[in-house]
Amino acid sequence: MARLSVNINKIATLRNSRGGNNPDVLHAALACERFGAQGITVHPRPDERHIRYQDIYDLKANIKTELNIEGNSREEKFVSLVLDTRPAQVTLVPDDPGQLTSNRGWDTIKHQSYLQDTCTLFKEAGIRVSIFVDPDPTMVEAAAKTGTNRIELYTEAYASGYHHDREQAIAPYVMAAEVAQQAGLGLNAGHDLDLNNLKYFNQHIRGLLEVSIGHALIADALYLGLKETIKQYLSKLH
Repeated sequence: MARLSVNINKIATLRNSRGGNNPDVLHAALACERFGAQGITVHPRPDERHIRYQDIYDLKANIKTELNIEGNSREEKFVSLVLDTRPAQVTLVPDDPGQLTSNRGWDTIKHQSYLQDTCTLFKEAGIRVSIFVDPDPTMVEAAAKTGTNRIELYTEAYASGYHHDREQAIAPYVMAAEVAQQAGLGLNAGHDLDLNNLKYFNQHIRGLLEVSIGHALIADALYLGLKETIKQYLSKLH
């Protein structure tokens, strides 16, 4: 069964919009754990517009499930943060400065040397590494040469195409997953997965280990409550 890692960036966004500490990011993460989430994901950005660097130190000191830190490893502050906190997993994402949200995977051919060096750095610190990639077999094959432990498939294209033609939308991901398995890579997925499209994705992607879900899950929690929402997302992964 794939594990559910809850991305809590949106909770931090709400807190920061008003100042103070309401809602409390750490309290929310601990509640996610209590309600069954098997991991917590954060994606800090240099302007700290949602998750703050101090949040991550607080989370690492208190949560018991896996901590996954996503971000742009070209930022020195991000690298220092990851090495200081030693999360279970770091996910390398090719964000541009000021980018609103992740919108593409790595070109693992063009940036292979850089990714090899970065994977080595984090793996030597005992941190599992995942690389954010598009569902392109060529990019998956090249990712395997970087030394990464896993890849995370960028699922925006699947989510966008799901309601129009879900078989067509899932097809590139099925192929990419097969290539990943052949290459010995662990497989994660994330971006725009939700209660409508998650079950179908999980049923058709062999070897899926983890999904990271934030925006849709937190939005659903406004209507359903956090406990019920996590319960429903977990049910889609059985």
